[in-house]
Amino acid sequence: MSIDTKWILPEGIEELSPQRAAQVESARRQLLDLYRLWGYELVMPPFVEYLDSLLTGTGEDLELKTFKLIDQMTGRMMGVRADMTPQVARIDAHLLRREEPTRLCYVGTVLKTLPDCHGGTRSPFQLGAELYGHAGVESDLEVMQLAVESLQQMGLKEITLDIGHVGIYRALVEQAGLSQEQENRLFELIQRRSQHEIESLFNDWNFSGDIADMLKSLVTLAGDESVLTKSSELLKGATPEVHEALEALQKIAAGLSSFDGVQLHFDLSELRGYHYHTGVLFAAYVAGDSEAVAQGGRYDEIGKVFGRARPATGFTIELKRVLMLSDKTADAKSDAILAPASDDAGLVAKVSKLRSAGQCVIQALPGQSGDAAAMGCNQILEKGADGWQVVALTK
Repeated sequence: MSIDTKWILPEGIEELSPQRAAQVESARRQLLDLYRLWGYELVMPPFVEYLDSLLTGTGEDLELKTFKLIDQMTGRMMGVRADMTPQVARIDAHLLRREEPTRLCYVGTVLKTLPDCHGGTRSPFQLGAELYGHAGVESDLEVMQLAVESLQQMGLKEITLDIGHVGIYRALVEQAGLSQEQENRLFELIQRRSQHEIESLFNDWNFSGDIADMLKSLVTLAGDESVLTKSSELLKGATPEVHEALEALQKIAAGLSSFDGVQLHFDLSELRGYHYHTGVLFAAYVAGDSEAVAQGGRYDEIGKVFGRARPATGFTIELKRVLMLSDKTADAKSDAILAPASDDAGLVAKVSKLRSAGQCVIQALPGQSGDAAAMGCNQILEKGADGWQVVALTK
């Protein structure tokens, strides 16, 4: 390898400059403080663990995204986490084992074999919150409200929440009595929003009647809150599970109505994470960007493989990407103080006192290049008749 190319990082792997790192760290602290105020406790899952544990249960969907390696101590296969959600579910089910509702939050780097979108990162800085132990729509609404507040605190505006409910499609398919092969084919066409192909498929199956009409209508049921009223009419012949899901979406619409700058979009054919989610699901978007900035939903079966299938709902945010889209900046180092290169006892005491008071003091080094301005300081320490004093630099 040429010395000129040794600095090149793998595609999708990035490093952060001091300014960018300060921005991410400031945001991390702000959001964890926010989650603490809502009662969410911080947990820290391991970065790497045995593969059979990492990919257990719902985590199996992550296998293609997971980097694998051999543990030199045991010879067992290990994996680097590509998503922290299954790990946090294990902490709730296996480590904590509480009966009461449990709120957990987490933050850290994950690693993926492939980016989620073209040109995206393979090392997202994932932050999220999960609520375990409550099956009602109230907990779904709480995590959605917290997700919105998180994005707004990061400076994002004109947020659109795209909201669906996989229980509607699942109940209709069960009501229709479709085989697994038929369900898979229909699922593929609904994901493509191809009403014409769905019509042709049903003709091939000689499948008609009210249930066929309801399934065909799903790709048309997308829009603002009014689409929920339309859905109730078009799906009136569906099982009670469908109407319970629609009622849940109505409650969510009412609960989110107080957020300024947030537009609600309901889509009953949105089946992202169909084999993972069990109820409400949502994704947040901002104007001018086609990729979701936050994603979440209900996944009640996630803890089953760990011995406790507790109800669960939550969301994740890729923090570095959110900050790229926001107007939020890190606190500037404009109030930094430069102390001269000296071992004077009074200077040492003054520097210690200033730092204890929360002020940034940079100690100059003997023979260094660069003045106070070059070091990012707008003040210096000078010794006068009354000892060492902070003096502002004139522009």
